[in-house]
Amino acid sequence: MSSKCLVCLTGVLGLLAEGICSAEVVRVDGSSTVYPISEAVAEEFQNKQKNIQVTVGISGTGGGFKKFCRGELDVSDASRPILKKEMEECQKNGVRYYELPIAFDALTVVVHKKNPVKQITLAELKTFWEPDAQGKVTRWKQANPSFPDLPLKLFGPGSDSGTFDYFTEAVNGKAKSSRGDFTASEDDNVLVQGVQRDPGSLGYFGYAYYAENQGKLKALAIVDPKTGKSVLPSAQAVIDGTYQPLSRPIFIYVSESSYKKPEVKEFTHYYLENAAHLAKEVKYVPLPERAYKVSATHLQEGRVGTVFKGEAEVGVKIEDLLSREAKL
Repeated sequence: MSSKCLVCLTGVLGLLAEGICSAEVVRVDGSSTVYPISEAVAEEFQNKQKNIQVTVGISGTGGGFKKFCRGELDVSDASRPILKKEMEECQKNGVRYYELPIAFDALTVVVHKKNPVKQITLAELKTFWEPDAQGKVTRWKQANPSFPDLPLKLFGPGSDSGTFDYFTEAVNGKAKSSRGDFTASEDDNVLVQGVQRDPGSLGYFGYAYYAENQGKLKALAIVDPKTGKSVLPSAQAVIDGTYQPLSRPIFIYVSESSYKKPEVKEFTHYYLENAAHLAKEVKYVPLPERAYKVSATHLQEGRVGTVFKGEAEVGVKIEDLLSREAKL
């Protein structure tokens, strides 16, 4: 190699090394439901802050909390609140955190485009998904005689998913209580493709993934157990409280020790300042402006912890949460 080439190569490597060394990194991982918002925030943030790199992964809410409570993440994306066992693990490792709600999601039940079913009750969903259904409920007609006589093929998030926790709590009455003979994935795009391919399929995931693929899938209206009305998932149905019980707040959790780093603090505030319009952009429902201001106040005052008690709660409205006191 000529001396000229060596000089050129050395210069390129030096610039690359300088860029790698000078870039500060913010580590984000967790929920696939929250991922579209965090990805959008990270992309915009990095366009403005060239010296800060934000990595956003998908390991599911539970998988994210495992890493977070080991001190491996700065921010954990979560489609449900932190659970008691995760709180205990964080406490054991000295990890304190800020709980920041960032949007609402309409958890969406989907079927193949050619499926004639248009609506479904919680009782019918339970017939399909309860643990006792495993190996027994294998056709659509078993839940309702008016349903088509199709073989049932189920798709859903894996056990590390907060969406799995929330759905099983809302439908079966207990988080993680579910039949096991379904196609599971932490990647919602895999679930989309599965439902799209099978005429007898039924699946569920966050609204953003349905909105992105609604030409390929059909969403089922959920019959409200209190009013008897069937309601399709939509931003308006979430806002007016009629899409129940599958409306839910989604969160980011920020490590208190990480928040002391300038790059994490800057990213967190940028997230709160831009979550509303970016959540709307990726088809989630922004929170009231007051919610983001309350979160910013919690950060400013160092109010760490969760406003939940380490248990899944179904049908909670964000206004109710804003008045609660955060605790570790």
